[in-house]
Amino acid sequence: MMIRYASYFIAALLPLLLFRWFAPASIGEIDFWLLWLLAMVLVSLPVVYAEIALAYRSVDAPLAGMQKLTREADASPIWRSFGWLAALVSIVIAALVISGASTGILAALTELNSAPAVPSFAVAAGLMVIAVLLSLLGVAPLPIGLGLMVIGLVLGVANGLPNINFAMTDISLSEWARAVALALVSVGAGTGLYWFGQNLVTKQGLTAVDANNYNAQKPAHKRVATDYRATKLVLPIWILQLLVGVVALFISGMALPPIGQLLYWTGVLFVVSYLLHYSTQQLAHKFGLLVSLVITLVLALALVVVIPTTWLVGILVIISSLTVLLLSIFAGWQMKISHLRKSLNFGNEALYNLWRIAIRLIVPLALLLALIGWVMQWLS
Repeated sequence: MMIRYASYFIAALLPLLLFRWFAPASIGEIDFWLLWLLAMVLVSLPVVYAEIALAYRSVDAPLAGMQKLTREADASPIWRSFGWLAALVSIVIAALVISGASTGILAALTELNSAPAVPSFAVAAGLMVIAVLLSLLGVAPLPIGLGLMVIGLVLGVANGLPNINFAMTDISLSEWARAVALALVSVGAGTGLYWFGQNLVTKQGLTAVDANNYNAQKPAHKRVATDYRATKLVLPIWILQLLVGVVALFISGMALPPIGQLLYWTGVLFVVSYLLHYSTQQLAHKFGLLVSLVITLVLALALVVVIPTTWLVGILVIISSLTVLLLSIFAGWQMKISHLRKSLNFGNEALYNLWRIAIRLIVPLALLLALIGWVMQWLS
């Protein structure tokens, strides 16, 4: 049952985890939030549709699924790098969030006069080891993490919400860059997490079908997906992301009491374990579970100990943008039209054509403009 709702847990959790890294310094910039809403519609929504469509077409996880899809589309193996990059993005997100957790936990313990004489990077390394061990539990830590984070936030709300003064400011390319990053990274579009979540549901369905020996004469993917429409999956995920994003907007500047911080960051630790579980499962397709677990741990520790937090944000922006760009070009230009039409199963041909225009033209253009905006911001 928990597997079925993994994608919805992720959709609710990622905005809470990552809004603080990409929201503007002045949280009341109306124009920024309008750009974010525009990016959610023009960029995030088509990309989530693409992930779900490829998940159903491949009937496998992202890394293994891309191998099948590139062979099916007679496309270059270079497109398979999406699976590797998606796994790397999840590790970078884990490192960024754990870095913030170590700082937050030390700050809370300092307020309680219980802070250990340990540097922040050492705490981060310890938290990462715990998260990797928790990743062996699979999906199970997600509801625990969400519950602890919500309790921590409720304690913060009890102290009062921050006073936000909304105002229009000048629109710039760097503002668009932050809006696109927030729309993509904080909702997990292009990370392969929704693809992976849907694959878990599909595998569970196949196991149930095989166990009951029900309708065994039909191909597996047809038995599971006969009444499927992508919109039934995508729109609930996207709407949930939008609603939680609005909530995250109002609580971004909220100060949590020490106990609230400890509960919140402990919940974050459980959520990070699922991100590491996802990356480990992807790498296991090539290296086996034990070796993949070691690779994930070493890479995550290197990122959280050696790389400064501000650099992790930049690395995340670049890698996630490239990952989404690969996904959009592959889905829009390499996949056969008939295959994607069947996988999306829109009730209206016009909706499919709109999605195809978005994934082929609008998404790549928006990403390129966002990358230019980030470069301008970094250079300034």
